[in-house]
Amino acid sequence: MNFFEQSLLDQALDQKYAFIKVGFQDHVLSITLDRVEKKNALHPHMVTELAFAMQYAKTQKDVWVVVLASQGDVFCAGADLKAFMGMVGEYDSSIPEVKENILMGEIFNKVHKPVITKVEGKVFAGGFFFLAGATYVVCNEGVRLGLPEVKRGLYPFQVMAALINVMPKRQVIDWCIRGYDLDVQKAAELGLVTHVSTPENIDATIQGLIDDISANSPTAIRMGLEALDTITEQSAEHKYLMEMLQKTIQSKDGQEGLKAFREKRAPIWTGE
Repeated sequence: MNFFEQSLLDQALDQKYAFIKVGFQDHVLSITLDRVEKKNALHPHMVTELAFAMQYAKTQKDVWVVVLASQGDVFCAGADLKAFMGMVGEYDSSIPEVKENILMGEIFNKVHKPVITKVEGKVFAGGFFFLAGATYVVCNEGVRLGLPEVKRGLYPFQVMAALINVMPKRQVIDWCIRGYDLDVQKAAELGLVTHVSTPENIDATIQGLIDDISANSPTAIRMGLEALDTITEQSAEHKYLMEMLQKTIQSKDGQEGLKAFREKRAPIWTGE
């Protein structure tokens, strides 16, 4: 993860972000998804801003922990398909575009710092990168966790790869194929969620994790996570899966699924 110049990264806390909020206090970098009007759906430049903030976390020795959260009642609705197909709209951000293709599955692997994801709202589709890629996931009980891609004529290729790293393979495949909502307690049993919480104690749970992490050597932790990244390197895999997603979107079933979703009707599948 080396998309941005260090001189720009050093000013990360003073940059203007269009889709996220970034803060730093007591060795903790907080990154908050802030696209409430679009249910925090992933816009291409939102991914760029996330990569920028995570690269900042990687390069700053004073950052010991990253906490990811979101505004609104939907943590993340997945990818904004219109935006990824070129309809990006207008936005005001000082973070520059990059030539390289930024893959969500890689952002978390390359930060080499403990990441805590705070889940207070619904998570769908590509939103699961924030759960599968994190070191810890603290999720409120009763939160809706859904993978509805197949109901839209699509398939969660990269999400599947990310989930298989933390959940049993057969359970992941079943979830992807049937597209149901997964209960939070069941998600904890399967390894996707590390801590089930409530709105009243979620902050205390996260602070407890931060205190435990901060009591240990940040250098040892960083080197350990770098080693983990090295022995599980999968960059080529994520590139291939992104290509498969594009192919599926362009299929007749993919176009029909998206059209049916927009028109609020049942899709008519042809198998093409």
